[in-house]
Amino acid sequence: MQYTRRVNMKTASTTKLDLMASAQLDMKKIIQDIQLSERQKLALTCRILFDKGHDAGVAGQITCRATKSDTYLTQRFGLGFDEISADNLMEVDHDLKPLDGEGMANPANRFHTWVYKEHPEVNCIVHTHPTYISALSMLKVPLIISQMDTCALYNDCSFVENWPGVPVGNEEGILISKALGNNRAVFLAHHGQLVTGKTIEEACNLAILIERAAKLQLLAMSAGQVQPLPHDLAQEAHDWVSTDKRNRVNFAYYARQALKKHNDCI
Repeated sequence: MQYTRRVNMKTASTTKLDLMASAQLDMKKIIQDIQLSERQKLALTCRILFDKGHDAGVAGQITCRATKSDTYLTQRFGLGFDEISADNLMEVDHDLKPLDGEGMANPANRFHTWVYKEHPEVNCIVHTHPTYISALSMLKVPLIISQMDTCALYNDCSFVENWPGVPVGNEEGILISKALGNNRAVFLAHHGQLVTGKTIEEACNLAILIERAAKLQLLAMSAGQVQPLPHDLAQEAHDWVSTDKRNRVNFAYYARQALKKHNDCI
């Protein structure tokens, strides 16, 4: 004789939208945020991205808005991402002049200031030349989002097809800030990537994702033709993983990873 076990499952008839909303409420209520200053989070972002393959010598910049108007925190030019700490970050003005008179910012930070100027919602920018992004940029094709884990970038990444050369002039700032539009990321042909965030956590997460997306695209292209995602489902996934709380939960995990090896950075 066979027996059927009855399970009293209260959510068996709950809609997907309601389940998603309930999970988001639980995240806010149950998972505690890590308590770090903006300096500490920015320094951790440098170390996190170093470990994730974003190192390219002294190329690449990470910035966030500081407390004073038109001032920014960034790393000192000459230091690698693995050398950045909360203490050695510098604060610069809109012309990249250090407020404390010491050190210098990467001259390429100029295009960050244009993005901040034209996009007041942006509070953090990560620009790097990681391996897979750089390799894909050489093919001069747009980034394709076709896998669930990278959907935070679905319909959210612009493409700059023409390389304007050394990025120390105002021209690239105007170009990139315009290309960004309403998106959070820009894929730069023959160059690298730029992601933005309303928070440091958001920008850090997107920087990790855009490199992973490029790696997946190159692997998929080597085996066949990349197939598109269904638009509605991809947009749903984008919105699901793009909440402020989800970004903070992700960042906290990456921070714990980094602090196992880089506990000197904060």
